[in-house]
Amino acid sequence: MRDLSLHLLDIIQNSIAAKAGKIITIIYANKLDDELGIIVEDNGHGMDKEFLDKVTDPFVTTRKTRKIGIGLPLLKSSSEMAGGKLDIDSARGKGTILKSTFKIGHIDRLPLGDISDTFVSLIAARPDIEFELKLDNGEKSFLFNSFEIKKKLDGVPITEYEVLSWLKEFIDEGVKTIFGGVLNEVDS
Repeated sequence: MRDLSLHLLDIIQNSIAAKAGKIITIIYANKLDDELGIIVEDNGHGMDKEFLDKVTDPFVTTRKTRKIGIGLPLLKSSSEMAGGKLDIDSARGKGTILKSTFKIGHIDRLPLGDISDTFVSLIAARPDIEFELKLDNGEKSFLFNSFEIKKKLDGVPITEYEVLSWLKEFIDEGVKTIFGGVLNEVDS
């Protein structure tokens, strides 16, 4: 994958496949520890211990259409190549929490990518799921919740083009405010 937003899209699609009704994503930067972190928490089916122990093996998947699943192995590799790690906590019937970390200043850390485009695409495809995005840099934070926006829209569909365009601008501004940089990149 060429950026973290694509990893994020893949991970959130796993949550959707696990029948999650709410997916919380936290992206944080701790400049003192030189750490960028992504946390994705869902209330989906979750995984039993046996499957969880093997989930980062590319030849382990729940898919019926093919016998490989490379999303989590690629994220694990991206994290480790950038001085971080991948942790997954899950229990059958209780959902899943995934945490991936990266060293901000590491030469092999992937750029953030287009976080707003990722979330707008997810919302457009699945407006029935509650998506929450929190961005935090230790000094400031930004919070977005698709269901809170839907309440304020007072019946206007969140999938309307004008609404999706506004959401993209709103999230872009949040990313820029919290992380700064050029092309939504975390300043180190």
